Amino acid sequence: MKNRLPSIELFAGAGGLALGVSRAGFLHHAVVEWDSYAFETLLENKVNGLEDMAGWNLIPGDVRSVDYAYFADKIDLVCGGPPCQPFSLGGRHRGHLDKRDMFPTSAEVVREVRPKALLFENVPGLLRKSFKDYIDYVCLRFGFPEVQGNADEEWPDHLKRLRDYEKSGKRDGLWYDVRRYRLNAANYGVPQKRERVFIVGFRGDLGMQWSPPTETHSKLALAWSQREDGEYWGRHRVRRKERIIPGKSAKMTDREIASAKETVPWQTVRDAICDLPQPTEAGSREFLNHVLIPGARSYAGHTGSPIDEPAKTLKAGVHGVPGGENMVRFADESIRYFTVRESARLQCFPDEFRFHGCWGEVMRQLGNAVPVQLAEVVARSVAERLRHVSTPSNE
Repeated sequence: MKNRLPSIELFAGAGGLALGVSRAGFLHHAVVEWDSYAFETLLENKVNGLEDMAGWNLIPGDVRSVDYAYFADKIDLVCGGPPCQPFSLGGRHRGHLDKRDMFPTSAEVVREVRPKALLFENVPGLLRKSFKDYIDYVCLRFGFPEVQGNADEEWPDHLKRLRDYEKSGKRDGLWYDVRRYRLNAANYGVPQKRERVFIVGFRGDLGMQWSPPTETHSKLALAWSQREDGEYWGRHRVRRKERIIPGKSAKMTDREIASAKETVPWQTVRDAICDLPQPTEAGSREFLNHVLIPGARSYAGHTGSPIDEPAKTLKAGVHGVPGGENMVRFADESIRYFTVRESARLQCFPDEFRFHGCWGEVMRQLGNAVPVQLAEVVARSVAERLRHVSTPSNE
């Protein structure tokens, strides 16, 4: 792709965000990841010639150890997904007290690089009431990166100074117009009900503001396809007795019908994996990482993802793989674990993408990833604005 916009990716993980941003028209001049398994995943796919990774500069190690001076004023976008465990509903909820909180480090990279835009994502737990002041602090640090904290200053005191600075109306030096939104991946064509918080900002001198891309897919459109015209079942050749239709007895209102026809149906688990063969423990010659993992079991609160709905959010887990979120449930109530390839489909990774590590480790990488398609849609909305002011040279 010609005229790609220069970018830097922090906390790359297995590359979900990085792949989506690349597909949206950016070229990563640095992709930084410290976890050895995730970095090996990135390296293996680059070496294997994955087209989306062409031109990436992979850097192993801590983002704090990288010298960003070379990139100053040369980068259009700094992006990344700081570790989500401090804010995840499945974690310990320690927020800023967790040593893995890398938002302050991210703001320092923005200050040093001075990109035209920034794009960071994290789990919806970041927007919980208990973290309200801290998410305000994160956004204000991104907004005014040159209003730095003092060596002995606690973050609440720094937050007060940042709020005072924002209210003063001063816009001296480097500043960004920063917005935050909670997006559901299913509403953008991802076969998974996965919510992420996106923090996006444009440098103040550009005079731009960000708002989320228009949602293209909906639950109502899926309901129409399943309950009213039956197109979904006909396309998948599902016999009537095997159809489980949520809310079948509820009649859709005229307003719901009109709304349904304005969007595309949510993508379901069946949509995502229908062309894959049934997995076996021997694996598949045609599809990478499509191996049956035995031992799935259902229990209260962990009943798997119905095959004719978008999947529940895939989880990385703290101690192993949480089976409830990472299982598929069929119409006859039988269940099994998603294979790695199926999970990768739910996260919109390409079929040729290889994952490094054992099953549990790979599922951790997938559970921590951003759906590639969601990342692409969001990043494309940023790229479209930047192209009005950027004139990069051809590769």
